[in-house]
Amino acid sequence: MRFLVMLFAVATLTGCVIAVNTDDWENDWHTRQHENAEKIDQLELGRTEGSVRTDFGKPDFVESFLRNGDAFTVLYYRTRRVESDGVTSKDETTPLVFVDGVLVGWGDAAIDHATAGHATVTSPPGNTKS
Repeated sequence: MRFLVMLFAVATLTGCVIAVNTDDWENDWHTRQHENAEKIDQLELGRTEGSVRTDFGKPDFVESFLRNGDAFTVLYYRTRRVESDGVTSKDETTPLVFVDGVLVGWGDAAIDHATAGHATVTSPPGNTKS
């Protein structure tokens, strides 16, 4: 009987180990976001996209678009934690904004500032505002 109880306990507890050695993952994102924040504090406008990518490494997200002949690239680097879910989301990053390969700003408002002078709003023919 005692053997059966031990066998049952072992059989039911074998699936209980979910994660082993999560300290590396915890340290990796924490170190990366801290280093990224420090590097952003040292940034200077006018740097090339290539030099920033060399210093920072692979961005967490990249967006690119053309507007009025200018090439916009936004590199997002992790700089803070919002949720402890194991996934980096855009609200945990800081955007670095490049126009034609040159750094023109960073931070949440940088995209709006960079594109403000380039935005063109047109209405379809026959669509008028009253």
